[in-house]
Amino acid sequence: MSEAATVGPRRRPGVHPQLVIGAVLVALVVVVALVSFAWTPFDPIHAVPADRLQGPSAQHWFGTDRFGRDVLSQLMVGARITLYVGVVAVGIAAVVGIPVGVVAGMRGGVPGAALMRGADVLLAFPGLLLAIVFGAAFGAGTTTAMVALGIGAIPAFARVARSGTLQVMRTDYVLAARAANRPAWAIAWRHVLPNIAGIAVVQASVNFGLAVLAEAALSFLGLGTAPPTPSWGRMLQDSQQFLGTYDYLAIAPGVAIAVAVLGFNLLGDGLRDVLDPRLLGRRR
Repeated sequence: MSEAATVGPRRRPGVHPQLVIGAVLVALVVVVALVSFAWTPFDPIHAVPADRLQGPSAQHWFGTDRFGRDVLSQLMVGARITLYVGVVAVGIAAVVGIPVGVVAGMRGGVPGAALMRGADVLLAFPGLLLAIVFGAAFGAGTTTAMVALGIGAIPAFARVARSGTLQVMRTDYVLAARAANRPAWAIAWRHVLPNIAGIAVVQASVNFGLAVLAEAALSFLGLGTAPPTPSWGRMLQDSQQFLGTYDYLAIAPGVAIAVAVLGFNLLGDGLRDVLDPRLLGRRR
């Protein structure tokens, strides 16, 4: 970025607390999900009627559900499903939204405005609403949720990419590259994409938290991951009839969702503060 583009006081170097806390929480969820591929305390889908509705104990740390399934094992596998949906949904949004925003910012005029108006049309259909519509049309499931949430997040990535591209296109080195008749794709690859990578990562982190929450909501409504595959949202749905008697059934998945969403939001805020030169106070 141009040296004249950044102003503000220089921030003293040090550890950013939001970034650290967010990274730790996200790492915790990721580690639990990875461990679930190799080990869980019990089979998360195997019902043991004799062990149904047992409270937390040395054998079942988070208790068992109405079918006798271990709640901790379900939470571990549920983390795997939740992260999978988030990764694919954010990936779809970034792969489509970032190029649209970059092209719109570089071309400008009628073509750029047309691209952004097309992206804005999707704003009328939030990811959660799209998932409900897709579930009714194509059947509820993990794939439906991933695609719907990804499409719903495209406008956010397009807007962020376009905003960053417009700033980069005004810099001296881009003006020099255009004066030297460098092709547009070379300018985009060499100058635009590296300079908007930071804000794209921040947007991905924030949208990941939204995807986690949306997937849990869809599973709670019966439009997400189908049983018997464990899902945090479905665990909350199953716990409704036991509220007031077996509260641990709702507390465990509720805390898991809160930790994941909080972690990604804090990570996004921390990355924004670190990567935004105006907030960091560094010249680029």
